[in-house]
Amino acid sequence: MKGLDLSRKYYLLFGAPMIKEQFPELEERIAVGLCGEGSECLGYDDDISSDHDFEPSFCMFLTDEDEEKYGFQLKRAYSKLPKEFEGYKRQAVSPAGGPRRGVIRSSDFYRRFTGVPGAPDNNLQWLYIPSDSLLEACNGEIWRDDLGEFSAVRNTIKSGYSEDIRLKKIAAHCVTASQAGEYNYGRLIRRGDTGAAQLAVFEYVKHIISVIYLLNNKYEPYYKWVYRGMDDLPILGDLKEPLSGLTELGNTKSETELKNGIICDISAAVIKELLSQSIADDKTPDLSSAAYSVVRHIKDPELRNMHIMAGA
Repeated sequence: MKGLDLSRKYYLLFGAPMIKEQFPELEERIAVGLCGEGSECLGYDDDISSDHDFEPSFCMFLTDEDEEKYGFQLKRAYSKLPKEFEGYKRQAVSPAGGPRRGVIRSSDFYRRFTGVPGAPDNNLQWLYIPSDSLLEACNGEIWRDDLGEFSAVRNTIKSGYSEDIRLKKIAAHCVTASQAGEYNYGRLIRRGDTGAAQLAVFEYVKHIISVIYLLNNKYEPYYKWVYRGMDDLPILGDLKEPLSGLTELGNTKSETELKNGIICDISAAVIKELLSQSIADDKTPDLSSAAYSVVRHIKDPELRNMHIMAGA
């Protein structure tokens, strides 16, 4: 059973009645669901996922005032819910609950991912908050939120980057990928520094993946899920296999030639998509030129005049 389905069923059978019977004054004020860290919140969980941090559980998000007034009692009630469900055991928690599940201040939840008690409220915050943190702030499911405050913040984050932020980040990742894969990889091979050459390839792959997510207007997940997430991307998701191949190939003469060809093909595909989305001006010879072309489409002068690599 998928984690979201397990937890939703557990909440409906045990959590919802507990709230209704023991905390009726809170029933229309608690936001309840499952989101944040964990593969189950992305829908990526499988049999391997159940070996750690996998349990029938849910989150109850409270305003600061409600948490101060009811938090302790609600945490105790949550800790007394059945310890096993559908063959899965709940994690041991203290009476005060755990940080990922149970009773959580809404402001604390968002602060953990955005650094502020809600959604980012300026361009610099949007630019520098890691994309996987933004994704974890709005993934999973919310099953009830009569008050609507938690979901309002969630929906703001879920709506994604503004176009200027998206363009700034695309440009930063493109120029960084170009420096690593189109420029440094070949130079390091010629020097015989194959270890550093391999790191250059990893950097190229890492930043190209970031560009692909941005071209799809999607937040990039934590690194171990980026390839899994590409299965769901309609734009350039098919580059998953050649990108993975780049990191698996060695640096013999024939492999180096093959890798250089793959890098050229991937860069060409990215540039073609930049042109298709009308966020680059003309056909450009490499990703670095394309990056500066993307910057020229940024309307906000502060973002447009920042260092080209800012935001990568």
